[in-house]
Amino acid sequence: MGRLNGHVALVTGASRGGGKGIALVLGGEGATVYVTGRSMRGKPTTLGRPGTIEDTAEQVTARGGEGIAIQCDHTDDAQVDEVFSRIREERGRLDLLVNNAWSGYEISPDPSLPFWEIPWRHWDLMFTGGLRAAAYAARLAAPVMIEARRGLVVNITWVLDRPHGHAFYEVVKNGTNKLTEQLADDLRPHGVACVAVSPGFMRLERMKLTPQEAAMTESAEFPGRAIAALAADGSVLEKSGQVFTTPALAGEYGFTDIDGSRQSSFWDRHWAGAWG
Repeated sequence: MGRLNGHVALVTGASRGGGKGIALVLGGEGATVYVTGRSMRGKPTTLGRPGTIEDTAEQVTARGGEGIAIQCDHTDDAQVDEVFSRIREERGRLDLLVNNAWSGYEISPDPSLPFWEIPWRHWDLMFTGGLRAAAYAARLAAPVMIEARRGLVVNITWVLDRPHGHAFYEVVKNGTNKLTEQLADDLRPHGVACVAVSPGFMRLERMKLTPQEAAMTESAEFPGRAIAALAADGSVLEKSGQVFTTPALAGEYGFTDIDGSRQSSFWDRHWAGAWG
């Protein structure tokens, strides 16, 4: 029996990368996981990258959960509306929303550029496909969770105790963290929690890393283990409104990454002030 048997989750942007890793862990805990994304089998994928929503859904099922793929561009409100309507019709509930969808890396960020030289389209990609997408999905999830007087919204973010170096990224992640705080205040009286989770430097399908760089990474499943622990915590409402790193949650809940570690060397450098 998984800790999340009977739970219904939605992970946005789960064709690959961190969203896929999160969905797989939730499936391994027994959850029904709806996975959304733009990349579908048999059609061109986003920027030609590997991975589709069908791939993820099948692997969720293979882990012991139930994976359900729905194509959705989270910059299109009508498509997002259809996702939530389908979940309500098919399941009548939603226990966990993970706002992972993010189009900010469709243009590789260059932290050396001053804001006036950053391509303006990068602003729209980060805000429309990131912050706005999270806010809109949470807006649709809230009524379902409020009816049940339980639920958890998780916004994937970045801990900004030091500058990242990219002006637009700084603004959107600060916005995500502030959004989390405000959503939590509005949802708390209804028994629904909202937190933000910051992964570290993840090793993803498209990355070609040196051994030294790989040693700094965490797997795409590490944030999934963090989110599964939060979703299974009957007292998660006490954490509502806060921002957590993956190592902090690993220390509190006692889980490890797939290699047995609880903190990568990325975080060692970050906390030591050598990052950024």
